[in-house]
Amino acid sequence: MTENDEIIFKDEASTATTTTRDQAKEEPWKILVVDDEADVHSVTTFMLAGQKYQGREFTFLHAYSGEEAKAVLAANPDVAVILLDVVMETDDSGLRLAKFIREEMQNRSVRIILRTGQPGKAPASEVILDYDIDDYKEKTELTLEKMLVTIVSALRSYSFITTIEDNRQGLKRIIEASSDIFERQSLQKLGCGVLSQLTAILQLKKDAVYTQASGLTASGIKGKSVVLAATGDFCEFVEQPMEQIPGEVMHKALGQAKSQPHGFYCEGGKCAWYFQSKTGSENFLYFEVARELDENDQDLLELFFTNVSLAFDNLFLNKGIEDTQKEVIFHIAETMECRSAETGSHVRRVSEYVRLMALKYGLPEEEAEMLKIASTAHDLGKVGIPDSILNKPGPLLPEEFEIIKSHVQRGYDLLSRSTSPIIQAAARIILAHHERWDGQGYPQGLKEDEIHVYGRIVAVADVFDALSNKRVYHDAWNWDQVFGYFLEESGRHFDPCLVDILLENREEFMAIWEQYHDECGICCVGSETAQVTPSRPE
Repeated sequence: MTENDEIIFKDEASTATTTTRDQAKEEPWKILVVDDEADVHSVTTFMLAGQKYQGREFTFLHAYSGEEAKAVLAANPDVAVILLDVVMETDDSGLRLAKFIREEMQNRSVRIILRTGQPGKAPASEVILDYDIDDYKEKTELTLEKMLVTIVSALRSYSFITTIEDNRQGLKRIIEASSDIFERQSLQKLGCGVLSQLTAILQLKKDAVYTQASGLTASGIKGKSVVLAATGDFCEFVEQPMEQIPGEVMHKALGQAKSQPHGFYCEGGKCAWYFQSKTGSENFLYFEVARELDENDQDLLELFFTNVSLAFDNLFLNKGIEDTQKEVIFHIAETMECRSAETGSHVRRVSEYVRLMALKYGLPEEEAEMLKIASTAHDLGKVGIPDSILNKPGPLLPEEFEIIKSHVQRGYDLLSRSTSPIIQAAARIILAHHERWDGQGYPQGLKEDEIHVYGRIVAVADVFDALSNKRVYHDAWNWDQVFGYFLEESGRHFDPCLVDILLENREEFMAIWEQYHDECGICCVGSETAQVTPSRPE
């Protein structure tokens, strides 16, 4: 070995070992020696003992035949370099193993260095062209110096290849994570999704055991952000204001993120992200991991958070549209209440009954919330009904009843052309909430499951409120009479499944009535002397 050669190796080692303290603690490089001669194993281990590359030591695995090597590789998919003898149990066992590794195991990353003591058995010019190997050496030429050059070169190639593959997998995880978060239609679910995807993106695992990062997401306006979702040590702070959460490190990291051009800050495993949406809402994410994130991790996170910011923007914009739609529907409902001589809280109570029944029926929370809002427009068509009929205290004449019935089609026509999901739901409710389970309702005479579940739910809620409150054509019924009526009409007027829900959860429905009942003294549900008069069929 010349002095210059020695300097080259020292420089290589110096450059390779300029790593962080966390990198130095990484797992050693795995080198597999496959040879049927025990002395070759001993000499190879002795020559490379104590060497390092990129601050990581070498560890050696041993196999004395092709079959043994297959078992070792199956148990250690992260082997970086294989020193492979060509001639072992057969003259071409090493070549067949190399082919098996690439084609059967689909391992394209491990670097394969063929070594042979019988070069005539497998000429280098043929082997290097016909087999996917990285180097071909005669055993006699592998001195310490050449062995180090060969191994370091192979490890460098392996490192580059695995980095490229990690980046590819990272981008794949970004795409999968982004698809997931864009499907989440509420701030809370979006926050949970962001935190759960961090584990997949950063591959927070060690020996196949995942370690959960502690973190939180928060959102708010004008410095009043509230925690949407949290994991680990921060779980107890969900729905609490950010400023009330203790932890100087967290608040400092968030402050640093807010001052960064891309809103991302990470140091010492403490990472923070800040984003301000187009609607003015401020969004925060903070998480802690047990390892230092490298440059590749940070690049992936910045890309992920770019997509997250788009998801937040879309959600805020959609929420703004939905809020506008809800406001319009509420104003319509309020307009209808002003024309009616009935109690002022009818629409509010019905919407609360509808939401409760939808949840008990098994509809998702988001759908139940949408149904609650949409149900407020169930009597929209009455805007065209004359006051003399709408507020008539006595029974309706047949021709008056036909006019009342027209409110269903009129209300449906007003909303049916909308493409908004919530307004479409309102139109569906208007059209179906006067149908009967036995097919004797209107306007289409549908029966049983032909009636959309939205209409069946609102039918129960609407009649429940009509019976339990004073109307111009009857006094309020007491609770025994109300629930008795539903029991009697189960399977006739109403869906029996929904009646069962009402009866089994009567205390919760009564609690809603108690919370929103009118204060004008016209409600007498608790009175045993209330006049029992059939509800007018409108």
